[in-house]
Amino acid sequence: MTPAKASARASVSIVIPCRNESEYIDAFLQSVVAQENLPSDAEILIADGRSDDDTRDRVGAWTAHDARIQLVDNPEQTTSFGLNRAIGASTGAVIVRMDVHTAYASDYVRQCLATLASTRADNVGGPARTCATGYFQQANRLAYHSPFSVGGARFHDEDYEGPVDTVVYGCWRREVFDRIGLFDTELVRNQDDEFNLRTVRAGGQLWQNPDIRSWYYPRATARTLFAQYRQYGYWKVRVIQKHRLPASWRHLVPGSFVVGLVISLLASPFSAAARIIAGLLLVSYAGANLAASLWTCGRPGRFRYLPVIPLVFACYHFGYGIGFLRGVWDFVIRSRRSSEEFEGLTR
Repeated sequence: MTPAKASARASVSIVIPCRNESEYIDAFLQSVVAQENLPSDAEILIADGRSDDDTRDRVGAWTAHDARIQLVDNPEQTTSFGLNRAIGASTGAVIVRMDVHTAYASDYVRQCLATLASTRADNVGGPARTCATGYFQQANRLAYHSPFSVGGARFHDEDYEGPVDTVVYGCWRREVFDRIGLFDTELVRNQDDEFNLRTVRAGGQLWQNPDIRSWYYPRATARTLFAQYRQYGYWKVRVIQKHRLPASWRHLVPGSFVVGLVISLLASPFSAAARIIAGLLLVSYAGANLAASLWTCGRPGRFRYLPVIPLVFACYHFGYGIGFLRGVWDFVIRSRRSSEEFEGLTR
């Protein structure tokens, strides 16, 4: 940080990676500037990944009448580069990350700052809450909070408060980045998980507080949900390869299931044992999926989602598992850089 920058240091910097968000950016920025007790010297830095819609023009209209809002160019376009560029351009003693495709409580920033002060954790955030409109998105919302879809990750528990291995978005003191480094720009996905893993393995602590409230809009179609989790599985391999061990063994389950199923199906024409294994895997998964779907839809008002919930669960598991296997093929077996098809964000 230059001396001039240091002398004008802000108390809080809000960093926002973004690309092609014309439909959402105005409502999002309105929610940011309306945050309760937002410090008067707060910075709002939007790292735009060379949007080819009118996102930049809309942000420019905001910067013209609110000096707190700054547009940061992100020519590399990915989230990791955007976060790093926004953090590099910021001066705040505290960094708060926000994303455009999320709705925030009016006290979101205030609760982040209060939790950071009271816990002395290295990174704080709230649980993963969701909101939805259409039929498939509403079904996806139900599945998203099921232990069957995500393996019981604590950040999906809306009532849990305490230490976690990852949080939604994040709020840090600036010195955490001096100690841990910035986000890994190789990663198109999982860059926040990887950063949190580095933090924990360096002796840091992450803390979840349910009073920090935000609501994420999950994918609204089976195609986009499958593509999203295929990317998550793919890039998780690179994170595991980098750190030698997974952050949690649950990350290995979908890939292990898919590889077992594929091998047994390929061997089935030549082996009775393979046919039995394939049958057991398929029957076991179908039974578990049906049981989880019935449990998820068992509350009043949810039964109408039962026809699609099994498909939603399958998108999570098979998308992640297939992506994980492709990541093993690219990063481990072929020892190559990522495939181009996985280098662009899905939406």
